[in-house]
Amino acid sequence: MEILHAIVLGIVQGLSEFLPISSSGHLELTRWLFGWDSLDADLETSFDVAVHMGTLLGAIAYLRHDVLKYLAAGFAPLRGQPLDADGRIAWYLVASAGPAGITGVLLKDRIADLDSIAMIAVMLIVFGLLLGIADRLPERRPLDEFSLRDALLMGLGQALALQPGVSRSGATLTVSRFVGFERDAAARLVFLMSLPVIAGAGVFALADANIPSNFWPPFLWGMAASAVTGWFAVWGTLRLVRSRTFAPFVTYRVIAGFVVLGILATNWR
Repeated sequence: MEILHAIVLGIVQGLSEFLPISSSGHLELTRWLFGWDSLDADLETSFDVAVHMGTLLGAIAYLRHDVLKYLAAGFAPLRGQPLDADGRIAWYLVASAGPAGITGVLLKDRIADLDSIAMIAVMLIVFGLLLGIADRLPERRPLDEFSLRDALLMGLGQALALQPGVSRSGATLTVSRFVGFERDAAARLVFLMSLPVIAGAGVFALADANIPSNFWPPFLWGMAASAVTGWFAVWGTLRLVRSRTFAPFVTYRVIAGFVVLGILATNWR
């Protein structure tokens, strides 16, 4: 695997993980468009997990104040203090990883078969339109109203994102807007919810990975690229949603999906 390819894929992963456009779908589409299919299935999966871990580091770096606040509040009872509102939110965020974690374990052997290019294109369109519908609903709930019910509903959205093209952030943003959260609160919740899911999936996948020594340089370059661009993606999205809707992402998803279907129809690739 060339280092340049790893960096490009890392940038694609970092930018698309926290934008509601599907990072796994865009990794597959990038490989498909450029013909980068030199890795076997196991190494490709390991690389994808590695760049996901890179974006995890970027997100933690940006959200470090929130992460530390909720960690401290969640473990307050160990210091003899009561569990306050922030502490409950911390444990709800952990609970939100349950549906995706259970689904990932049960469907581990089938997930690799979900990445057909046509299906990715269709999911980009369908879930883009759903995000557009949800985003037109009124904003009426702040972040401190986050409940266990919300966590489980949004966790089901994360589970759907095991299908490339759906988008983890896109599906959870859609659910959060359907249940009435403000855009800024929805985005912040989605980013925080992604941290335990990405961390758990990364540890689970890399525990069984066998990465040859000559692949470590491109893997590390890809992780570094995804960490930097992941930081900027979180920063940019939070700035955008304070004053704009998710309409640009909806438009992009629909156009990208139809462009891919058009390429498939013309046998250009």
